[in-house]
Amino acid sequence: MRGRHARGAAIGLLADGVVRHPSWVPHPLSLFGTAMGRLERRLHADDVGAGARYTAAGVALGAAAAVPLRSTILATWLATGGHQLHEVAIDVADRLEDDDLDGARDLLPSLVGRDPAALDTSGVARAVVESVAENTVDAVVAPAMWAAAAGPTGVLVHRAVDTMDSMVGYRTERYERFGRVAARLDDAMAWVPARATALLVAAARPDAARAVLRAVRRDAPAHPSPNAGVAEAAFAAALGLQLGGPTPYPGGRVEDRPLLGSGRAPAAADIRAAVELSADVTTALATALAGYGLARLGR
Repeated sequence: MRGRHARGAAIGLLADGVVRHPSWVPHPLSLFGTAMGRLERRLHADDVGAGARYTAAGVALGAAAAVPLRSTILATWLATGGHQLHEVAIDVADRLEDDDLDGARDLLPSLVGRDPAALDTSGVARAVVESVAENTVDAVVAPAMWAAAAGPTGVLVHRAVDTMDSMVGYRTERYERFGRVAARLDDAMAWVPARATALLVAAARPDAARAVLRAVRRDAPAHPSPNAGVAEAAFAAALGLQLGGPTPYPGGRVEDRPLLGSGRAPAAADIRAAVELSADVTTALATALAGYGLARLGR
């Protein structure tokens, strides 16, 4: 990890909270998603090899985008999505607190792929808290760590892989084989950041640190995702909640997720607490990266 990349990652991470992307300019991630959607329609087959070619093309496109960019600060700012995540989560909390369950359900698809109509107030709150936890890894910690480790190329390749996973990394009939390579690569790239997130959660909530580490060790291995379970278990313990359980998806499919944490069921107010925790994790990570970068400055 180079000091200048670490400093750039810290600045880009903090910039995400204060500098908004112009609404009249298409976001590069949106353009990437459009391009990969078109490529999927051309390459899709019920075949792992086709999915591998699709994934390789996406990785190459992400790496190519870093060549003219050249700035770790700018690349991190473009790839980080913590502020948007927090805004949408708070919007859902506002509606739940106003007893507008239908309005909260309408916003939910922008955070998770569950069936909103099957969720009550606690179910919506649980979905949002789990999404904030998982996306603190995917949209905050992992981009910043990859930026610090490998500069613009690292962060944009990670974001490309994460975006592809969100598009094709599902265990459905269409994507079970085609999306397998993208999903496994995303798991690999987020493995260290997910565990760093758990440590950052423990550092941000020192009174609950032992409970956080215990929940991660005890509960996370049963989760179907090797990384989401770590983040969700850490957030559950830090917030005094129990996450997991029956999880409904469109089409009537229900996954029985393992229970994470040993607290109470989530409520609307816990969404704000989860957002605050995610923001504290962001600040702690930016501080650590900046400290490392400054320490390397004189060497």
